Amino acid sequence: MGGFSGKNMLSHCRALDLTDENGFLCGKILADLGADVIKIERPGGDASRRADGFWGGVPDAEKGLFWFAYNSNKRGITLDIEKVEGRDIFKKLVNTADFIVESFPPGYLDGLGIGYPALSRKRGGIIWASITPFGQAGPYRDFKGPDIVVMGMSGTLYQTGESDGPPVHISVPQAGLHAGADAAVGIMIAYYHRQRTGKGQHVDVSMQQSAAWFQANAVPTWEINGVNLKRAGAFRAGMSKQVGQRQVWPCRDGYIFFNVIGGRTGAKSLSALVAWMEAEGGATDFLCNLDWNSFDMFTVTREEMDRITGPVGEFFRKHTRQELMEGAVSRGVSVGPLSSMGDLLANECLIERNFWMDLEHPELGTSITYPREFVKSSEMDCSTRFRAPLVGEHNAEIYQEIGLSRQDMARLGEAGII
Repeated sequence: MGGFSGKNMLSHCRALDLTDENGFLCGKILADLGADVIKIERPGGDASRRADGFWGGVPDAEKGLFWFAYNSNKRGITLDIEKVEGRDIFKKLVNTADFIVESFPPGYLDGLGIGYPALSRKRGGIIWASITPFGQAGPYRDFKGPDIVVMGMSGTLYQTGESDGPPVHISVPQAGLHAGADAAVGIMIAYYHRQRTGKGQHVDVSMQQSAAWFQANAVPTWEINGVNLKRAGAFRAGMSKQVGQRQVWPCRDGYIFFNVIGGRTGAKSLSALVAWMEAEGGATDFLCNLDWNSFDMFTVTREEMDRITGPVGEFFRKHTRQELMEGAVSRGVSVGPLSSMGDLLANECLIERNFWMDLEHPELGTSITYPREFVKSSEMDCSTRFRAPLVGEHNAEIYQEIGLSRQDMARLGEAGII
């Protein structure tokens, strides 16, 4: 199979990526693990290249930041699979591949004669992942599902927003990211199976299922207690029958994360926080005399919680995030700052771990800062190695691999096939 040399887990594997924004992350993960991922776009480029947010601020299909983020480490070609000759070329590419990732509506590729049932008969070891809003089968298989619809139908939006307001959509689309990551995991499981049996398989990923899987304690809270966790804003629902549990607190220069909780962990953190407040003259008698070892979130009253959160919130507002972080670490208090993107780039932990790297963009005449890797390994390199492809950037080198001459490519280009 095609691939890269070097110290990469999947350097001997090739993947064909026919996804839109709902599946980009799957191919990105495979590419970071070393697979030779070939992003296949329509002639002229994928519509996702024009998603809002461009280098330099001017809309340009070759400068989309969304495209940059989720397609680095991939090579790219253009191909019109709706044309007969384009489908023949695709079949030749499949013969060189280990994995196929696609996000077309169910049945679309089957209708072209290039779906999993047809191509797996000729290449039994192929592993094929399909990412769709509601899966390949079921009553919703043919429904369209943009992120806001899928997140609503997964139960997420029911829980996001202020308690007295409407549901609030998370600003960055989430469903496709969950589904893309799940597809990559499914491919790896199928790959392990193929290594043992020689057989490929079809991995069917529903964005709704991927997002619903992420509901944590919301599902058992309903099943066991008959209670729907509702929107709670800066609070966490479900920890008390009477009061909300504040998680996000304003401080002097932004926000921090802190939980008032019971149990051994809560007693240790809250006792240390009250001692810190007392040293600065900010602790009330109520806080100083409270038995944190017996404090129970399930029985605390609203009045008691107000007497806790009032002075704690006032203490936080007098300090910066950095002051609170440093004081919390030295005292064993469970506090964390809420970081902006600028904070992340300057974060000492990420810098020390060599998380950021500058990646060359020759077409822009500059370099851009990227996350280096999603995981560190003592045995493998999972780094971002090169930028996302330009439209059709690797047509010549990849099509030559399957026997097309430059004359063939010129003719196919004129016909709008590549």
